[in-house]
Amino acid sequence: MLGFGLSIEPQLWALIFVMVRIGAAFVAAPVFGAVTVPVMVRVTLSGAIGVLVLGTHSVVPPAQVFGFATFLAVASEALVGLAMGFVLQIAFAAPMLASEIIGISMGIGFANAIDPQNGRSSPALGQFFSIMLTLLFLSVNGHLVLVEMIVKSYDVLPVGGAWLSAAQLKNIAFFGGYTFTAGLLLALPVGFLLLCLNLVVGMLSRSAPALNLFAVGLPASLAVGVVALAMAFPAMGDFMLVIVREGLAAVESLVF
Repeated sequence: MLGFGLSIEPQLWALIFVMVRIGAAFVAAPVFGAVTVPVMVRVTLSGAIGVLVLGTHSVVPPAQVFGFATFLAVASEALVGLAMGFVLQIAFAAPMLASEIIGISMGIGFANAIDPQNGRSSPALGQFFSIMLTLLFLSVNGHLVLVEMIVKSYDVLPVGGAWLSAAQLKNIAFFGGYTFTAGLLLALPVGFLLLCLNLVVGMLSRSAPALNLFAVGLPASLAVGVVALAMAFPAMGDFMLVIVREGLAAVESLVF
């Protein structure tokens, strides 16, 4: 009996309890948390990984379903899962910041499209960066590494003692600064060229006021930006791999 006259199979209750942390991580994490991923797929994956956790760890869920201790345990499990997914989501926000910097300098900041990852309107260049980062994340098996860290998190943060410390929460907050650093570094090659172009166009407009700034500067910024993106994208792709590794390392430091 698990409270209020309710009874449930102990194995099923343990599986449902384990799925809280896994499901919360999938809701907050990139790729798994995309709106294009059906809820049934997330629940199925959470259940499959939950069976793996039960097979490799000794999980003892709370004795009662409806109890204050159970609510606290569920909240702690959800907090750990959301923190793991949120830290990785912070790293994935860096390309969006870089796209804002480059797009405004190129004059295409107004070009928006629906992002399939979150279902919201985002800059077209940012959507391109986001898709490339997602493909790189999958190419280096980042999704499998994330699943592995979720499973191994039960060794360091077992059920019943999964509350995050103040130092861990501070590390999550400080890791938010990495988004701005990585975004600026990602946009630096193209942004520097566009800055130099804007300085040249500014000097031309001062020396020859008859030149229309919008008629000359905007097409030049767009052309130089496209060429610079084509030339700098191999280096930007390498840095995107660094962003993926830093995000996974931040998740690892959170639970290990």
